[in-house]
Amino acid sequence: MPEFGERSLKNLNECHEDIQNILNEVIKNYDCSVIEGFRGEEEQNKAYDEGKSKLKYPQSKHNQQPSLAVDVVPYPIDWDNIKQFYHFAGYVQSVADQLDIEIRWGGDWDMDKDFTDQNFHDLPHFELI
Repeated sequence: MPEFGERSLKNLNECHEDIQNILNEVIKNYDCSVIEGFRGEEEQNKAYDEGKSKLKYPQSKHNQQPSLAVDVVPYPIDWDNIKQFYHFAGYVQSVADQLDIEIRWGGDWDMDKDFTDQNFHDLPHFELI
């Protein structure tokens, strides 16, 4: 059975309890890494400057404590395997639905299940609604 590494656990522990509950269920069957939970001002503005976020500090859900957003990726990480990110997002969404927790994924911001109408793709990103 997969399990979170030390860094993933640290990042996950920065997140809201609902996110922790979702990902603690996900890891039982789907290996993944939590690459970011909370972001401070410097990290958030750097993500904005690099085009990895559309929001400056303190507007992102990553900027709350506990964080209302998480960046999590399927493991092993292959940034070029976009299909794996979509598969993983479906699994995470399914677990969230089973736990009756509403989340939004950075590959479907408007939550209409039409992935072709997005103009900003943040495939590791999940946030509470």
